[in-house]
Amino acid sequence: MTARQADHPIDALFLNRHSPRAFTTEEIPQAELLTLMEAARWAPSASNTQPARLAWGRRGEAEFQTIAGLLVPGNRIWAERAAALVVVASQAEKEGAALTWHAFDAGAAWMSLALQAHLRGWVAHAMGGFDKEAAVQALHLPAGHALHCVVAIGRQGPAETLPEHQRPREMPNSRRPLSEVAGHGRFL
Repeated sequence: MTARQADHPIDALFLNRHSPRAFTTEEIPQAELLTLMEAARWAPSASNTQPARLAWGRRGEAEFQTIAGLLVPGNRIWAERAAALVVVASQAEKEGAALTWHAFDAGAAWMSLALQAHLRGWVAHAMGGFDKEAAVQALHLPAGHALHCVVAIGRQGPAETLPEHQRPREMPNSRRPLSEVAGHGRFL
């Protein structure tokens, strides 16, 4: 599917999954979206604390519009075409004690959702450009929780649906060589 090359043998799933911004107008059935979130629920979790939390809406629903309204303009212009938007948060403390790994676990949940989406023919694009203060109120985020990202989910569409300045970024990107990110016995 892609010309991406790994430095060492890995499953094609990791090379073929990417985060496009162009979406078709196809709707995602609620049952299908729940399947993607079910994968997030089964992500690894430190001490099985399961701190990841998700708030979602499908295009055409008031919940979708609420989430879309939280996005910065550069994200909103393309993310409003997505079939669904999912906000990823995590419980950062429980009974006054910090859940040290909550963000790490939320990242695992996002990746599980993204991989499940890819396996089912959907694409998922996580973004940090949203109004976190407004999201706390709009989505009723409980105290002791942290917001992480908004994920746009849909079927990949043609780059021509994007504003012209965003089209060049629609191609799958590469990664730094492994030799720049992994050191034997030490960090680089």
